Amino acid sequence: MSGKYLPYGHQMVDEADIRAVEEVLRSDWLTTGPMIECFEEAVARRVGAAYGVAVSSGTAALHSAMFALGVGPGDEVIVPPMIFAATANCVLYQGGRPVFADIDAKTLLMDPNRVEDAVTSRTRAVIAVDYAGQPCEWDALRTIADRYGLALVADSCHALGAALNGRKVGTLADITCFSFHPVKHITTGEGGMAVTSDLALADRMRTFRSHGISSSASQREKAGQWFYEMTDLGFNYRMTDFQCALGLSQLDKLEGGLARRRELASIYGAFFADAGNRAEGMPLVIRPGVEHAWHLYVIRHPRRDAMFRTLRARNIGVNVHYVPVHLHPYYREKFGTGYGLCPQAEAAYAEILTLPLWPGMMDADVERVVSLL
Repeated sequence: MSGKYLPYGHQMVDEADIRAVEEVLRSDWLTTGPMIECFEEAVARRVGAAYGVAVSSGTAALHSAMFALGVGPGDEVIVPPMIFAATANCVLYQGGRPVFADIDAKTLLMDPNRVEDAVTSRTRAVIAVDYAGQPCEWDALRTIADRYGLALVADSCHALGAALNGRKVGTLADITCFSFHPVKHITTGEGGMAVTSDLALADRMRTFRSHGISSSASQREKAGQWFYEMTDLGFNYRMTDFQCALGLSQLDKLEGGLARRRELASIYGAFFADAGNRAEGMPLVIRPGVEHAWHLYVIRHPRRDAMFRTLRARNIGVNVHYVPVHLHPYYREKFGTGYGLCPQAEAAYAEILTLPLWPGMMDADVERVVSLL
C-alpha cells in the first residue's frame, strides 16, 4: 500500500496569505511600491541585518552580491561543489571564475582548510553555503577572509532562521542571500533577498536590481520628479508588491514553521539514533552551537539509488541535493573540471538522499518514511 504522495518539500499558504496578496492587488501599486520596503525591513530585522534588498530570486540575490562586491573578469571566487548551480553561476555572470573548495564529509559544509588551499592572488571573495539549513564554520571562514582581504558571502537560501553560537544567519558574512522559493521556509512564489549591514553594498544592489537606475518609480513619485539616470549596467531583478505582501504574511509564521521542522527532524533523529532499527542510512553530523533551520533532511545511504527507487515506488518523494556543480557538463567542458577535483563531494553525491521534511507533515508521515528505510 503506497499511500498519498509525500513530497520532500512543499509550500504552506493559508487564507491570511491570500488576503494579504488580494489587498495589494486592489491597491495602486503592484510593483516598485511601498510593500517592497516593508518586506525588506521586516526580513532584515528578523535576521539582524541593517538593510535588505528584495529581488526576484535567490539567484538574483547572489548575482547582485557579486556585482556589489565588484567581481569581474580575472577574479576568482571560492565556492563549494555541493550546491545548486546558481551559487557558482553567479560568479560567471560577472565574468569571474568559480574555484571549487571541497566539503567536510560529515556535514557537507565547505571545509575551511580547503578554502585556504584555494586562495590565490586573483581570489576576490568566498561564497559559503549553509547546506540543508546548518550554518557553516563562519568563524574560521572569517579568519581566512580577513587574512587575505576577501569578501565573505553567505548563500543562506537553506538557512532562514538559523543561528550559530547565538548569532543569527544574516550577521555572519558581508552579504547574506536568501531564497523564497515555494519549498523554502517562507515563500513569495519566486523571490529572494540579500541582506547586509553595509549601506554602500545595499545601495549598489538596489541600483543593480533595477537596470542600474539610481531611483525607483515610487521614489520619483513621492518626490514629484520624473528625471532618472542609469549609472551602472543592471538587470530587472525587481520583486513585485504582491509578492512582498505574501512574504510579509509568511514571515509571521516563520517561527512556527521552524519549530515544526525541528520537531520532525528530531523524530527522524531518534529513529537513526536507535541502534535497534539497523538502518543503513545515517544523517549528517550537526556541529556544536548550531541552531539548525532544517530546510532539508539529508542522509547518506550506501545503496542510495536502490533506496531512492524503493521510496519513490511507495509515493515517498525523496530527492538528491545536489549533483556537484563541477560535474555538470557545462563546467566540465568550459573549465576541464570532473571527478577527482573534490573527492569528498563526489563520494557524498553517490550516497546522499533527501527525505521529506516540511511543516505540513504529520508525525505519522515521518514514521511512514522510516518504516521503509
